[in-house]
Amino acid sequence: MSEVSPAVEAWKENASAFDRVQSVASTLSEPQTASYIANEAYVAENTARKHLERLVDLNVLITSEREGTTHYSADPLHTRLQTLRELLEQNDRDDLIELKSDLQSEIQGWSDEYGVDSPSELRACAAETGTAAQTRAVKTTASDWELVSYRLSIVEDAIENYAEYDRDYRASA
Repeated sequence: MSEVSPAVEAWKENASAFDRVQSVASTLSEPQTASYIANEAYVAENTARKHLERLVDLNVLITSEREGTTHYSADPLHTRLQTLRELLEQNDRDDLIELKSDLQSEIQGWSDEYGVDSPSELRACAAETGTAAQTRAVKTTASDWELVSYRLSIVEDAIENYAEYDRDYRASA
């Protein structure tokens, strides 16, 4: 049996099995099996499966089938709404407008630097680079551009619907 680091022991001691499974599952970059998630969350596979199904019922995760095996990944709608909520809790409307400007500047900088208008056009440029380092840099910038574009879309949603989203419905309940 492999030795467990002190950080993992502290995590196991201070977080419930459900919290560890949710933490692992919500940060997956690609769909994974219950076995994989159980291993990463330091829980038994049956425990992971039980908690994963609960998270699917709560619309936190979605499932997909691959070669007869269920894979779990974050529900993109849940992730988007959670990000939107965090933006609204941490920023007022003026902060959001400033953030929008910063994100737009970042995108404009990449567009100017590479002479393209989208991450997909930039990815096409990766085929024409001269070195492996340049290829990796172009692909990394394309991925960063996609992420910043996604975040910009959420910020624009928050600004456009600020009055509606910022209401504190909890106070009137």
